[in-house]
Amino acid sequence: MNCLQVLLRGTQLRPAITRISTRFRYTQHQGVKGIRNRKSFYEAPVQPGLHEQNELATVNAGDMRFLDDRAYEEVAGGAMRINRDVATAQHVFILQPYVKWSAKRTTPVDVTPDDQLAEATALIHSLPNWKVARSLKVPLESLERKTLFGSGKIAEIKELLAQLRNERQVNSVFVSKGTLSFAQRQFLEDEFKLPVLDRYSVVIQILRLHATSAEARLQVAMAELPYIWSQAKDASVTQTRRQGYSLTDQQKEILRTRERKLRAELDDVRRQRRLLRKKRKQLNCPTAAVVGYTNAGKTSLIKALTMEDTMQPRNQLFATLDVTAHAGYLPCNLQIIYMDTVGFMSDLPTGLFECFVATLEDAMLADIIIHVQDLSHPCHAAQRAHVEATLRSLAFSVSQGNSNVGELPPIINVFNKCDLLKPKAQVSVLAEQTDTGMCHLTSARTHAGLQTLLKDVEQQILDVTGRRKLQVRVPSGGPEMAWLYKNAAVVDTKADEQNAEKILMRVVISQCTLDQFMREFC
Repeated sequence: MNCLQVLLRGTQLRPAITRISTRFRYTQHQGVKGIRNRKSFYEAPVQPGLHEQNELATVNAGDMRFLDDRAYEEVAGGAMRINRDVATAQHVFILQPYVKWSAKRTTPVDVTPDDQLAEATALIHSLPNWKVARSLKVPLESLERKTLFGSGKIAEIKELLAQLRNERQVNSVFVSKGTLSFAQRQFLEDEFKLPVLDRYSVVIQILRLHATSAEARLQVAMAELPYIWSQAKDASVTQTRRQGYSLTDQQKEILRTRERKLRAELDDVRRQRRLLRKKRKQLNCPTAAVVGYTNAGKTSLIKALTMEDTMQPRNQLFATLDVTAHAGYLPCNLQIIYMDTVGFMSDLPTGLFECFVATLEDAMLADIIIHVQDLSHPCHAAQRAHVEATLRSLAFSVSQGNSNVGELPPIINVFNKCDLLKPKAQVSVLAEQTDTGMCHLTSARTHAGLQTLLKDVEQQILDVTGRRKLQVRVPSGGPEMAWLYKNAAVVDTKADEQNAEKILMRVVISQCTLDQFMREFC
């Protein structure tokens, strides 16, 4: 196994962390508002010397028992208003609110309420045993109203819920809004007598389902905390009406301790990824980050470009949570690493994806970005705009802690799933995308358009990394020939017609590598 294969395998592995040998089991003390020696109460002593010697060692999920802390689960369940076991069956009533006046609308003009409802339905169907009992679009003048809906609409919804409840076909309500305020949620739950979910809480459920690796579990756990804090505000005793979900001192300490541990372990993840990026740089292998809206076909495209049979794309939202590296070859035989990333989604707080900065940092520091878009989706233009805005936001977040990050790398737009559209529709879409620069119509399923895409990726990589194509005359079978095969990308070779003992090698080589070759053999 060569160094690059080891490195690529290591990209999917997790960093070693300090193990916590023993932990105090948290027990609920009724009526106690505070505790003494809080840190020692919640945190066990750390046993030194348990770092794995192997630099590519994994995090043992059994050593992160705090992720399964029962006391925390009670706090999180109270904030999210639902059983956090994703295997529990749910029959969901979907309410899709939308602002009917375009002047006050925050969603893009080309995104219709039907499109929003379709995405909300897809979110529910992404969870096993979750079914849509019924769905309803609700026009509103504003999404900021405390009751959210008017009294007439509330009465109509309650009547529909009563019918479904009699038939035992509903046990929760999903209001497809980014986040509901505590007052909105509390009012709706009092009216409907059912748990009320928003988009953030449903997406968290999906992320928990797909978080199989230790690193993904860490990031999903971190993404939960801002939501819980926002829902669990302190109650003000000076006001006649409670303004938030009250936490005891012990529950607050549980959240603070969990956040402190998660940040420490995610810092270890970022350090390990910096080490892996440094080693990839030493191997002089260019990287391309593949980004896009969730379920746009990023993993499928990488599989088509690399012919890696082990990749298993899924037709699900947020199927990929880990940034993984996959090696492929450009037409000039230059090896390239494609970085698969977590998908984005609109109408979610930016803070949710900022919890994935530890892995998305790889995308921000890649040589180029391949932006995959689902051409068959009716809202692909709005999805593209959202991904671009999120990338700019993430680039700013990453640059805060990394002076090497400036502007975004060059972006190649890829319109995927073109096989699902008729040729006339493809031409029409391309005519509308004149402002996006160079773009490619591709199909990861039929492999249409991949060769043209690879040629563009090759040209962009050569420009960004300073590589160039040269023809070199070297002795046939000599050490020069072996050195070039090892340190450069050999496009092709042919015999020298003027000298039978020489061979002409066309190579792709950087200036630094060329200087090394000249010092070695000239």
